[in-house]
Amino acid sequence: MTAVFIVTTALVVLAELGDKTQVLVLMLAARYRVSQVLLGILGAVISLHLLSVAAGSVVGGLIPESVLAYVTGALFIGFGVWTLRGDGGEDEESVPSRFGPVLTTFVAFFLAELGDKTQIMSMTIAADPSAALRSFGTVFQSWTPVEPSATVAFFAVWLGAIVGMMISDGAAVAVGAFLGTKLPERLLTRISGVVFVLFGVVTILTALLG
Repeated sequence: MTAVFIVTTALVVLAELGDKTQVLVLMLAARYRVSQVLLGILGAVISLHLLSVAAGSVVGGLIPESVLAYVTGALFIGFGVWTLRGDGGEDEESVPSRFGPVLTTFVAFFLAELGDKTQIMSMTIAADPSAALRSFGTVFQSWTPVEPSATVAFFAVWLGAIVGMMISDGAAVAVGAFLGTKLPERLLTRISGVVFVLFGVVTILTALLG
């Protein structure tokens, strides 16, 4: 469980760097108390990634294992390209605030993150946790992780996604609350995009080389 948890946490943190939801979080943190924003984000993250991990587990049971690694690798490359191209110009500052700070944060973050790359990321890992573990085992030659059971993998991916999101967006909350400025979004976006493309290539090559 530990290996899947660590891998999921690391990948989700990377996926969230420079994401549009971090800009939203910065805006919310400048308007509301840190505790209120964090509580709203936590509720949204728990709900979103429970849905995505459950969906990924179902998909993983339907697709043959020999195909999953290639699908996973292709999706990681897709994440990289998606990240490098950017998320678009949605206006996140138009979110209504009449529901109160916690509920406003929950609704705004839920809608901004729904179908976003971090949610699809956790879904992908849940569909085939072994592919992510094998890729990391290839990059770090001295590490040979033990593949978990389906139940253990489910909770490991879910908890890893929650922790990863809270680390990344918690940092954005801190920046928004104490500095009132944006993270270097363009630089972080480029770095995370390139890493995802490389990770996808490694995943596919690992499957090809057995």
